[in-house]
Amino acid sequence: MSRTSIVAGNWKMHGSRAENASLIEAIAAQFPSTPQAECVVCPPFVYLQEVARLVRDAEIPVALGAQDVCAEGQGAYTGEVSAAMLKDVGCGYVIVGHSERRMGYGEDDPLVARKFAAAQAKGLIPILCVGEQLSEREAGRTHEVVSRQLDAALELCGVEAFARAVVAYEPCWAIGTGHNATPEQAEEVHRFIRGRIGARNAKIAAEARILYGGSVKAGNAGELFTQPDVDGGLIGGASLKADEFLAILAAARR
Repeated sequence: MSRTSIVAGNWKMHGSRAENASLIEAIAAQFPSTPQAECVVCPPFVYLQEVARLVRDAEIPVALGAQDVCAEGQGAYTGEVSAAMLKDVGCGYVIVGHSERRMGYGEDDPLVARKFAAAQAKGLIPILCVGEQLSEREAGRTHEVVSRQLDAALELCGVEAFARAVVAYEPCWAIGTGHNATPEQAEEVHRFIRGRIGARNAKIAAEARILYGGSVKAGNAGELFTQPDVDGGLIGGASLKADEFLAILAAARR
């Protein structure tokens, strides 16, 4: 089964109007004429509309994603941003359940699943993040943790929802630490995730795109992306450097 890879850049809480314009300009100047993978950038909320304009003006095929979404619709939810709002400003994707949201802001599996559902209800493609902490891996609980996180969305939305979703495996111990899972470690968990979905629907599992996130760089992207169940990456710090990000994009050829 052939799947189009995705390279998604999570800018996290970085950037300014000037820095964003420089980054998009640098990406556009070197962007491949026939990219082999889908490219997504996820800037902070306040810059979404302007980055959408920058990408449009540069005439490059880069999709827009958000870093989070409210589980609720329109209403009295001060400080939140709804899926409808994200769609309105041009987003096609949204990250849900990133480890920094789970660990730093107490987002549990049921809440992440509701965000997943809210995104899909408005036509956004959720990028569902799953992954274990170092203590959980050392205790041999990686599959248990990933299953629990994945099953919350499967049970709320059904396996059919994963035909319109992306999963990102991000081992928490490899995010922003400079340490990444080996290609073999990444592949083992990606294969497990695909099997977990496949137990409910083999066709959807075969077509599902599963990204690796965790200190992906130009130097290790190629080896990671050659693994049969790794369909690209959710990129953090390297997505803020045009040369690095484009090298990672070039490594995702499937």
